[in-house]
Amino acid sequence: MDIIEVADPADDQIDAWHAVVSAAHVHDHPGDPEPDAAQTVGWLLAGPRRRLWAAPCDDGLAAVASLRLPGSFGAARPGEIDIHVHPDQRRRGLGARLLALAAQGLREDRRTSAIAQAVAGTPAVPFLERHGFECVLTMRGMMLQTSDVNAARLIALSSGPAGYRLRRWTGTVPDDLAPALAQAKRAMADNPEGKSAWDADSVREMAEAVAKRGDDLYTVAALHGASIAGFTEIVIPGGGGVRAAQYDTAVVPEHRGRRIGIWLKASMLGWLQAERPEVEEIETDNADDNAHMLAVNEELGFQPQREYREYQAAVGDLPSPI
Repeated sequence: MDIIEVADPADDQIDAWHAVVSAAHVHDHPGDPEPDAAQTVGWLLAGPRRRLWAAPCDDGLAAVASLRLPGSFGAARPGEIDIHVHPDQRRRGLGARLLALAAQGLREDRRTSAIAQAVAGTPAVPFLERHGFECVLTMRGMMLQTSDVNAARLIALSSGPAGYRLRRWTGTVPDDLAPALAQAKRAMADNPEGKSAWDADSVREMAEAVAKRGDDLYTVAALHGASIAGFTEIVIPGGGGVRAAQYDTAVVPEHRGRRIGIWLKASMLGWLQAERPEVEEIETDNADDNAHMLAVNEELGFQPQREYREYQAAVGDLPSPI
């Protein structure tokens, strides 16, 4: 079976790509809703530099792979590899061939490392471990049913410590806060890409990528003077999705111990209930050793769902195309 590089996917290729992603997701994540087609479109067409490969078959595509290349050519940030093989087309070596092409793309872009994500218990775990990846971060997935949130408790938690004030926005961070937000993101203890990954341009880049794929980014930040002491982000999918996704939440080390994290997240929940009442679920994940944030989520009513793993590999350890 041939594999082709897709430089500018046409509508029918996007539809076929989404069909593979959706079939793989439903097979590997029973009980989850199918991925939204708009998210696939955004993943393919929006955001930073990206290369795409696909394996055509008689009724569409058998397997697909994307390589995200954040930053400029030769940047120190890892490339991000995402591979999906249709359940009916597995065990034919397609995933390995796609990985080798993505690895070659990394070499051509002068990258030194790559990251990929997998859910524990799915075929992606042995595949990555067999091909040079090592688990560098374990995340615990959790889910909140917004109808279960206690309104009185939420109001009580929405009061912050003295000396701090909230600021919130949708979409791209206001210009006056961009450097402060980048600094707060660099303080995240569970950022596997390294503390140098965030600057004012990259926080704008992330928000623009969310917008280009049709999703809405909500941010609440706790300000202390001119600095951001902590922040939390939620993304709501376009097209009327009822499940929102928690993105980053962080409290800068020198501001911890004041319950800023739960204040931020409770304030976000109150904002969403008022502005986006259609949101019924919020999914999140936290590093398994992040006991504080896990406790915050449990206090708000999040329930455990599954374990996610982030893998990393040196490009030199990845296979080369045959």
